[in-house]
Amino acid sequence: MNNMREVEVVVIGAGQAGLAGAYHLRRAGFVPERDFMVLDHSPGPGGAWQFRWPSLTYGKVHGMHALPGMELTDADPERPSSEVIREYFETYERTFDLRVRRPVDVRAVREGEGGRLLVETSDGTWSTRALINATGTWDRPFWPRYPGQETFRGRQLHTAQYPGPEEFTGQRVIVVGGGASGTQHLLELAPYAAATTWVTRRPPVFREGPFDEGAGRASVALVEERVRQGLPPKSVVSVTGLPLNDAIRQGIADGVLDRLPMFDRITPDGVEWDDGRRVDADVVLWATGFRAAIDHLAPLRLREPGGGIRVDGTRAVVDPRVHLVGYGPSASTIGANRAGRAAVRDIRRLLRDTPAATRTAPLTATADLAARTAPLTGTTELAAGISPVTAASVAATAVA
Repeated sequence: MNNMREVEVVVIGAGQAGLAGAYHLRRAGFVPERDFMVLDHSPGPGGAWQFRWPSLTYGKVHGMHALPGMELTDADPERPSSEVIREYFETYERTFDLRVRRPVDVRAVREGEGGRLLVETSDGTWSTRALINATGTWDRPFWPRYPGQETFRGRQLHTAQYPGPEEFTGQRVIVVGGGASGTQHLLELAPYAAATTWVTRRPPVFREGPFDEGAGRASVALVEERVRQGLPPKSVVSVTGLPLNDAIRQGIADGVLDRLPMFDRITPDGVEWDDGRRVDADVVLWATGFRAAIDHLAPLRLREPGGGIRVDGTRAVVDPRVHLVGYGPSASTIGANRAGRAAVRDIRRLLRDTPAATRTAPLTATADLAARTAPLTGTTELAAGISPVTAASVAATAVA
């Protein structure tokens, strides 16, 4: 096959989960571009965060758990999260010499020869013995379908396309969705829009009090049970509820967060319910979440009858060469870190216990590994508010 390259491990995606996996591969002695390769389809560092709307400042996100080995500290809460996290990820990739190759689109992962997998991309094909899939959800926005949707004369867009509130000045906006993004959109839009309407399938659940480590683990366990059964995962946020902070309380008091049940149809001028109620609108904003971006894994036939991929820890039950991080219970910033470590531990065991005839390089650590992975403390990193650490916080945080 033309342009075929061989490595021990391919990491697909360079968001939180992919970078965590790459970091732990480095710590285990794998050398980038020789033993493993990180492929990312985005134009630059930052994962999905680089595509978030400018008004989503760092202070508004649910929480950004530090990548392993380097804290993000003293970040300006008023800066766009896209800028803060892009700079953090860029520094992280450089500090640990992860050598992410981008932009590379992964088109399919197929069975190869000699027990290897073939990763077919826009930049050729990689042959690998193991795969860490960290493709997240941002590329698969979920658009529900409702009767009359195609007749609407106004504008329909998804959270993934949301540009910020100013563009909707003087317009009547319906926001669909009961998650964090939906409430954030509503609170932002209210001062600009002529009117806002909040519509959700289920009544929103607001969470009082602190969200401690115990609560985080309990929430993750609920998501984990679904993927263990081979069902499509729900987000961690979907089971944690919405934090009842001061902004949310004010939105409820002002009537901005006055939720209506889901409409029954969309009309050319708005939406209608079977009981005769109707709301006219210029915009329908679908804050309806995302699905796992795993279509490129279809040739491996990993999906269960329930529609999801059954995983044990991070390992696909059907194919132990494939690990999914940032999927299901690890779809949070702290979960991604833990999943990256667990995936590498299992991959080391897999490579040790399977024939090594197709290995392209030894797995022992190189002499310069410690030097090349030592955290930098130059002016760039300090100016960005980034400091290296040896242990990460254990507070449970979810991706906004």
